[in-house]
Amino acid sequence: MDAYKTINDILVHLINEIWELEGKAIITEEFKDITNTDMHIMEAIGLGEGNNMSSVAKKLNITVGTLTTAINNLVRKKYVERYRSDEDRRVVIIKLTDKGIHAYHHHADYHHQMTQAILDKLTEDEIPVLMKTLDGLTEFFHGYSKQGESKSMPEEEA
Repeated sequence: MDAYKTINDILVHLINEIWELEGKAIITEEFKDITNTDMHIMEAIGLGEGNNMSSVAKKLNITVGTLTTAINNLVRKKYVERYRSDEDRRVVIIKLTDKGIHAYHHHADYHHQMTQAILDKLTEDEIPVLMKTLDGLTEFFHGYSKQGESKSMPEEEA
């Protein structure tokens, strides 16, 4: 068995499959007016008193302009509300509505089921190995992302 090829095939197919199946699982009849991306935006907004647009855009690694377009649609569909901060009128706060909170919990439940399905297959000794493996994968993605950011930055002139 070629471990490299097997792991590569699993990762490539798993990432695509997770995205596709998550979309099918969470975009039900009740939530047919939003996308998987919309669900992840609501997840980034989170529960509570709301977050400012800049912090949500940063969490999603997108521009505030891109987030604004998505938020306009979610506000129109009544999943999100938007208002200006009382402390600084330049700051726009976004917050989930009751409908958005319901969608958030629906999405979180799917993630819980997915994670529990994995944990149910592992022994207590195997869980730390999986966590170490996933941490390594996360470090790779973060490092690769930062490497891409530095390549896209203009080089300083000598």
